[in-house]
Amino acid sequence: MRGSAPDSTRRRVGVVAPVGALRGTGNFGVGEFPDLTEFAELCGKMGIGLIQLLPVNDTGYESSPYSALTAFGLHPLYLRLSDLPETAKIPGILDKIKAIGVEFEKELRFPYLRIIQAKMELLREIYAIHEKEIAVKAQAGQSLGAWIDANPWVKAYAVFRRLKETNNEKSWKEWPSHRKVSPRDIDALWNDTKLRSEHLFWAWLQAALDAQFNKAASAIAKAGIILEGDLPILMNEDSCDVWAHNEFFNLDFSAGAPPDMYSPAGQNWGFPIYDWQAQARDDYSWWRNRLQAAGKYYQAYRIDHVLGFFRIWASSRKDNSAALGCYIPYSPITVKDLAALGFDESRIRWASRPHVPSGEIWNALQEIHDQGRIDQEGQRIFNEVLDRIGDEELWLFKDSIKGERDICGLNLHPSAQQYLVRAWQNRIFIEYQKGRFFPAWFGRDSRAYGSLSEAEKEKLEELLEKKRLEAEKIWEREGEKLLSVLIASSPMLPCAEDLGAVPDCVPRVLAKLKILGLRVVRWFRVWDKEQQPYVPFKDYPELSVCTPAVHDSSCLREWWEREADQGQFAAFIGVPSLVPVYNPGVAKAILKQVAAAVSRFRVFQIQDLLHLSPKWYAPDPASERINIPGTASGFNWTYRLPASIKEIARDEKFIRGVQELAQVKPRRAGRANNRKGKKH
Repeated sequence: MRGSAPDSTRRRVGVVAPVGALRGTGNFGVGEFPDLTEFAELCGKMGIGLIQLLPVNDTGYESSPYSALTAFGLHPLYLRLSDLPETAKIPGILDKIKAIGVEFEKELRFPYLRIIQAKMELLREIYAIHEKEIAVKAQAGQSLGAWIDANPWVKAYAVFRRLKETNNEKSWKEWPSHRKVSPRDIDALWNDTKLRSEHLFWAWLQAALDAQFNKAASAIAKAGIILEGDLPILMNEDSCDVWAHNEFFNLDFSAGAPPDMYSPAGQNWGFPIYDWQAQARDDYSWWRNRLQAAGKYYQAYRIDHVLGFFRIWASSRKDNSAALGCYIPYSPITVKDLAALGFDESRIRWASRPHVPSGEIWNALQEIHDQGRIDQEGQRIFNEVLDRIGDEELWLFKDSIKGERDICGLNLHPSAQQYLVRAWQNRIFIEYQKGRFFPAWFGRDSRAYGSLSEAEKEKLEELLEKKRLEAEKIWEREGEKLLSVLIASSPMLPCAEDLGAVPDCVPRVLAKLKILGLRVVRWFRVWDKEQQPYVPFKDYPELSVCTPAVHDSSCLREWWEREADQGQFAAFIGVPSLVPVYNPGVAKAILKQVAAAVSRFRVFQIQDLLHLSPKWYAPDPASERINIPGTASGFNWTYRLPASIKEIARDEKFIRGVQELAQVKPRRAGRANNRKGKKH
């Protein structure tokens, strides 16, 4: 148990650093939990009062920390093998660990897959040598046995990890058996003596991770620094939690985000949504236990995508895109509502089911440029995909077509497939439940909407606005209720990631519950005003976390040189003489202004702080970012510090620069926000 937690009401400067990015003494080519202690010493020297981490839960062989296999178990990637008590008893193993680590240490970004595979092989070797000794410790009353009793989640996790490994890491939905399990089934598997050794391996591993992370967290707290964790709201469908607690999730829907200028088809994340009614019946035990587990290490936590507690954009599992998603919960449009607008059964069908003209299909097929193939594709479409309406040259999708995946599964020519997917989306309403409709995101672009008279459109818009206002009331009640459960379940300070299209109710609820919101400087602007001015730092709410960049964005240097309107931003911070090429002077000028924000926490990515010194500039600023959303590669999530923590700690220019940021006073209302400056 740690001593008294650092004061989370005090104004602080913080740093965001993925554990894997740290280069501590004796690590394995990737940051490990013990490196946090060394990093905290550096932060204490610089006056940093908060360390924010990315999620550290086990993601298996997937590098994204937001695709966890468990909400409770920690990632073996961050375990220091040389610190295990069993390791010291094995001749030659320390030299072997060191030799492999030296090879990985040469990499500019850590090779995730190679490192986790190497670590797991070594862990298996260590476990095999000490298996009998570990089995004794797992008995009732012994150290590992007591740890398992105190962490009952580890039984389902161990069973899940063994089954996943047995099935070549496939999703549990593809396993030949044990796809659906009860608590009794899991207990039976855990207690199976033939499987005991395999299950104890995963329990032993998690106990070791817990011990190392707890030790580092205690040292951070003792230094008076807040450790902030990251709790993604959503769970990977292929996770122990969804597998073992199926009743708490709605697997018919996939969470995501609606279409916008960056994602015209929306974002389909593939994560299931929660069945909040089922969670409520169990008094939200899964969430309460999750927060209690996190509270062993953290004094604050970031709620990723807090909007999901109010409402979530959900798409049918039958669709690939999120274009036909809906907000859940929502205030449905009913048959009665539509009847009041003059919509009879046939007009409701016209508005809610795509109607496909014959001519459009043949036009789309002309892109094939092969008459034989055109005729063949056309016949397939009319026979397998569509049903004709009477004698009209108008068609409906067959009842067997449930979504975009069914269309794509037909293996039609790409031009035919693309047209049919667009046609599938062509409607005003989506009937998600019998007689209950939700407005399609692109409903106003649909054939049916275009056929309405101006008077009908006006009445329909009035109805849609009424339903939107009703939905906002539902979202406000839902968000306040669920977030209140979180607050009551843990003394940790909640910080919300409230980016995106935020309903008006969200800031009201966050303020009422004293939850800190997130203000990303480049996006915190008055968007409906001419030139979309930045919000002055003196106007930032105290209940907020202010930051110039996040893990999904470019770092400040790349933003300045390649994305920013430099003139507008330089004028905003009152330093119009800033040069176009980023350097320590530019970094200092910008970071000091951000540090003066009224926000309680002013948090900087470690990369942005390192730019205060000329030593740590990478040749390409894009190489310093953590993740590029919408891409899958070995680059994402593998950032490493440009040098060891010890070497960085010897950079006095860097140390002084951060110390100055930590001492910046808030720029309160009434103080001048403009000044003339020398060239930087």
